[in-house]
Amino acid sequence: MTNTSRKDPDGFRSLQTKGNGIKTQTIGFLLLDNFTLISLASAIEPLRMANQLAGHELYRWYTLTADGEPVSASDGLKVTPDVSLRTPLTLDMVVVCGGVGPHRSVQREHVAWLQGQARLSRRLGAICTGSWALAKAGLLDGYDVSTHWECMAAMREAFPRVELTTRLFCIDRDRATSSGGTAPLDMMLNLIAKDHGRELSAGISEMFICERVRNEQDQQRIPLRHVLGTTQPKLLESVALMEANLEEPIGLDELACYVGISRRQLERLFQKNLDCSPSRYYLKLRLTRARQLLKQTSMSIIEVASACGFVSTPHFSKCYREFFGFPPRDERIGNLQPVARLQVDALFKDAAFEVISGEPVSSALVALDQARGEPTYASVTVTK
Repeated sequence: MTNTSRKDPDGFRSLQTKGNGIKTQTIGFLLLDNFTLISLASAIEPLRMANQLAGHELYRWYTLTADGEPVSASDGLKVTPDVSLRTPLTLDMVVVCGGVGPHRSVQREHVAWLQGQARLSRRLGAICTGSWALAKAGLLDGYDVSTHWECMAAMREAFPRVELTTRLFCIDRDRATSSGGTAPLDMMLNLIAKDHGRELSAGISEMFICERVRNEQDQQRIPLRHVLGTTQPKLLESVALMEANLEEPIGLDELACYVGISRRQLERLFQKNLDCSPSRYYLKLRLTRARQLLKQTSMSIIEVASACGFVSTPHFSKCYREFFGFPPRDERIGNLQPVARLQVDALFKDAAFEVISGEPVSSALVALDQARGEPTYASVTVTK
C-alpha cells in the first residue's frame, strides 16, 4: 500500500475498478446496541463475495456507531466500528442493524443522523429490528416494511403510518428492509442481482452453499402462539391439527369435535382472531406448504398437489392461481436461476489498492486484496 497526496472525492479506489465504468457503491452499517451479529454478517458477506467474484470493488462498506466506540452485539461480543457518526463519509446507502430492544437502543443522535442522510437522498435500509430507528425518524411512513416478527406488534402500535408486512424483506423504492437471521442475505442477493445481474448473485449463492435465493414473496413463519398468546387454546389446538393433517385434510365438523367445540364456535374463533374462516385458513396452510415444495424440491406438480390434500391437479392449479396470482407451473419456472459458471482466472498483480484520500480504509479493500489468491477471484464477468 502506497501513500499519495492526490485527492479524489471517491476516497479509496481499487486499482482494478479504474476505467471499468462500474461505480463502487459505499454502504454504511449503523450498529445499534444489542444488534444481532448473524444479521450483520448476512448483509456484509454477500458484498465481500461480490467483490471477490467480480475481481474489483463493486461495494465498499463501513460500520458506524454514535460515538465511534465499540458496541455489544446481542450475543455479548463487542464490535469496534470503523467510524463515528461525526466522520464525514459519502455514502450511497445506509443500513441500520438492530437486534434486542430497539426501542431502548435508538438514541436522538441516531434519529438526527438518519434524517440528515435522508435529506442527502441516501438510500435507506434496515435489518432485523433496525427498521425501528428509521420509523422513529419518520422515514418509513407510507413504505412497505419488513422487520423481525417479534417486533411487529410493537411497531404497529408505535408507528401506525408504517405499512408493516410479514415478508422476509421488502424493497420499496429507496427503502430496503429485512427481517432477522439470514434474511438479510436474501435481500442483499436480490439487490446485487438488480445492480449487477443474476449471474453474480447466483455465483455468490453457490459460494455460500445457499440452495435457493428467496424473494420478496417469501414470508416469515410467525408462530401463531406469538400472535395470539395463550388466550385461545382451542384455536391453537385447531391450527395444530390442521398443520399435522395437510395431506389428508380433516373436515370442519370433525375438527370441531376433536377440540371439543361446535362448528359454529370454531368458525367464530377463526373469524374473530384470524379474520378468516377455518376453511380459508386451512387452504392457506396447504397452499403455503405446496409453495415450499415447489421451490425446494423436485417433486412434480401432481405429487405436490397430492401431498397437500388436493384431489386433482386442475383444482390445485385453480386454487394456487387464485391465492398467489399465478399458477404453480410459473412458480417452478421462476425458481430456476442461471448457474454461475465459475472459472479459474489468472491472478492479478500485487498492489491491490492505494490510498488516495483522507477517508478511512474500508475493510472491503482489505478483504478484496486477501481474496486475490482465491481460485474464484474475478471469475464472474460484471457488465455495466
